[in-house]
Amino acid sequence: MGALVTLRLPDDSPLHELPWIITFGPLADDEEWEPIVSGPYERPHALALAQSVVADEELMAVVEPLMPHISTDEIRGEIEAARIAALHEERPSDGSLDDLDLEDAGLDGETGGEDEGLDYEGHALPPPNPDQLMAGWGRIAAKLTAPRADNP
Repeated sequence: MGALVTLRLPDDSPLHELPWIITFGPLADDEEWEPIVSGPYERPHALALAQSVVADEELMAVVEPLMPHISTDEIRGEIEAARIAALHEERPSDGSLDDLDLEDAGLDGETGGEDEGLDYEGHALPPPNPDQLMAGWGRIAAKLTAPRADNP
């Protein structure tokens, strides 16, 4: 039997309405393979699929919502919030920051590696604007709802 990890949400949480994905990966440290991401699904479907797969196999399934951010600022805000939450989890019980390394936590003000924001030829990639993202989501939705060749 495997393990399923997901968010515990109040019944009225707006996150229930978002699309959800499942990431399947090895449960044991001695297995090394790239996780498989599946979805998007409605939350009940994602949970049922994940439970079904991990019931018979030694896998970990993480069921989480897709967050449809439409700007780099929104994404950066989520990243910063996650980093701050991790920093608070690592904080010593007395609340001090003396033993924490802000550079290792990614909160030292430095940017990422030299390849950050570059394509494979080393050219800067401009972020898509909200209209481009919305159009892309429309194309994805059309692909997901189109009849499949293997299911007439």
